[in-house]
Amino acid sequence: MKFNLQAQDPLSKARAGEITTDHGTIKTPIFMPVGTAGTVKAVHQHELKNDIKAQIILGNTYHLYLRPGLNTLEKAGGLHKFIGWDRPILTDSGGYQVYSLTEVRKIKEEGVTFRSHIDGSKHLFTPENAIDIQRTIGGDIIMAFDECTPYPCEYNYARRSIDMTHRWLKRCCDRFDTTEPKYGYSQTFFPIVQGSVYKDLRVKSAEVIASFEREGNAIGGLSVGEPAEEMYAMTELVCNILPTEKPRYLMGVGTPVNILENIALGVDMFDCVMPTRNARNGMLFTKDGILNMRNEKWKNDFSPIEADSDLWSDREYSKGYLRHLLTSKEILGAQIATLHNLHFYLWLVSEAREKIISGEFYDWKNMMVKRLAQRL
Repeated sequence: MKFNLQAQDPLSKARAGEITTDHGTIKTPIFMPVGTAGTVKAVHQHELKNDIKAQIILGNTYHLYLRPGLNTLEKAGGLHKFIGWDRPILTDSGGYQVYSLTEVRKIKEEGVTFRSHIDGSKHLFTPENAIDIQRTIGGDIIMAFDECTPYPCEYNYARRSIDMTHRWLKRCCDRFDTTEPKYGYSQTFFPIVQGSVYKDLRVKSAEVIASFEREGNAIGGLSVGEPAEEMYAMTELVCNILPTEKPRYLMGVGTPVNILENIALGVDMFDCVMPTRNARNGMLFTKDGILNMRNEKWKNDFSPIEADSDLWSDREYSKGYLRHLLTSKEILGAQIATLHNLHFYLWLVSEAREKIISGEFYDWKNMMVKRLAQRL
């Protein structure tokens, strides 16, 4: 993987760059649609490429490990071939999902034992097999196995947790460096900064993560319930420490406003289930604000979902029709809303990139965050 920094906004830390992988180039800042179990819910792969213009998507190690399972993925030739996707994929390590199973998991130095949410079967994730599993899934970028602490989190727990995360990182690196990719293309490994909302722990973790000198770095454990101001403070702190010549990935973030504010702090990569999950519940994000499509006010509104959009379904379908589909629980409603939200998120980061390159990002961002937060 190569990262080429192309431009920086003069009034903020926002940057535009290019990540080159064996499956293609990613123009940053970028949003990555989440394909939890080998699918971005309600969206075809050709729509991801041609309509949404996704440059990279996510696969979820925990879910793919349980179903369809590593045997099937390996026989298929990896996740790219299994799902029919020829662009880059990032896989998480499964850590976030495992830790969210608070009732059915146990954390030890060796790793984490947990019970499957599907059939209750018992499994063990260690730093080593988290790397092995991701090798088999075949992501272009694979993530360290870490502990994502909850919010709120007691200081001493967060301190012990980052120490263990750093020990696990050494084990991840050793395994990654002594194994080979399986499908004839290279893979890149990102470590993850943790430390909850404690400045000294975030600084310590960022310094340790930077010292491993991997090709990119991630920031985890934010967007887990803390106030947005805490998220921004921690992100700013960490971005000031992580090397500028490598991509920075803020995991699990977030709203359109969150994304613009974190781009301004120096983040390059984002992912979140919000655009897809909220779409299925009838919430649309637009450049003018947020629409709740279940509201009665849209019932007889026959204007296009977004008239000036370059997405076909935004121009062809009306708000009233979309509301009807969603309230009737028709599958097409979820498809149209999901297409819209993902297209909007990719438009937003693409527009941010253009504004960074032209030197207009800071003023544009300040104008946009006011508009994006409005409820229409």
